Amino acid sequence: MPSKFSIIGELWEFMKVRKKWWLGPIFTTLILLGLLIVMTQGSAAAPFIYALF
Repeated sequence: MPSKFSIIGELWEFMKVRKKWWLGPIFTTLILLGLLIVMTQGSAAAPFIYALF
């Protein structure tokens, strides 16, 4: 059974071997935006967050 974090390790190895360092900020931004949406989904700030998108 593969580990939950194996995808992170594979992504890191891909970026390291192929010298695709520009992918790091893109993935970080996507993860942070996803967490923002999930964390504010049930709060009063949700309409303001969704208005940004």
